[in-house]
Amino acid sequence: MAMLAVLIPLLMLGVVLVLGRYEELLLPQEDAERREPAAPAAVAATPSPAPAGTHAPSP
Repeated sequence: MAMLAVLIPLLMLGVVLVLGRYEELLLPQEDAERREPAAPAAVAATPSPAPAGTHAPSP
């Protein structure tokens, strides 16, 4: 039973990796170049506002 607990996740990881490589082979290279670039660094560096449910502590 312990062997299954070790082997099954390793086999699943192998399947996911193989499917990823298979997907890369199927998709054309031009498709990757046409994608929009990620968000600019300036947008990612700005802090996000506090969640709406957060209230200031009462005195």
